[in-house]
Amino acid sequence: MRKLIYVPIVHTQVDMGSMQEAVESEYIKRYGKAKWARHIKAIDKMWEGINKKLKVLKLDYKRVKIYQDGLPVCGMELEIVKEIANRGGKNHKIVLDLLGKGATLEGTEDTNLLLSEYNYIKTTIQEGKDSRGKSLENLKEKGKDILASRDRFIAKRINETLNDGWTGICFIGAGHKVDKYLPKDIKVAYLI
Repeated sequence: MRKLIYVPIVHTQVDMGSMQEAVESEYIKRYGKAKWARHIKAIDKMWEGINKKLKVLKLDYKRVKIYQDGLPVCGMELEIVKEIANRGGKNHKIVLDLLGKGATLEGTEDTNLLLSEYNYIKTTIQEGKDSRGKSLENLKEKGKDILASRDRFIAKRINETLNDGWTGICFIGAGHKVDKYLPKDIKVAYLI
């Protein structure tokens, strides 16, 4: 039997990489600085809660694989996780802690799909500032299609790499539906 611990997450500012400033600016423009500060505080509390819940799990970490939203299959997965953790990424610090206990890190995402989503987000932010160009509805549909493609790829990747008798931990954005595409022989447990 294979088991997957499904951890829905909300990304921190650090996770947004080069889009961090644009996302923050757009959020503040729409909702104000006070709501942005509450948003950041709520995300920090969420990560504290996730960390506490993971610490009480009784897992044989030598038989645990980690799957991370936004982590491409590229041969440099550990370097990426370390770099984001060093910049303050709470999610990636937790991943490093799990790896220190003996877990194995797996590249999780298709690089081309990640780039498509990055370009989609850039375009969406620009369209919010500029009334010309594609309609917002067309952009939303494109975003849904990219997310569904990413979910199918991630599910396929988990299926191909999660061995019988092993447990996976999948840190995945709350908007994803990877669990919908997993084969039935993978028992999914939701951390939250």
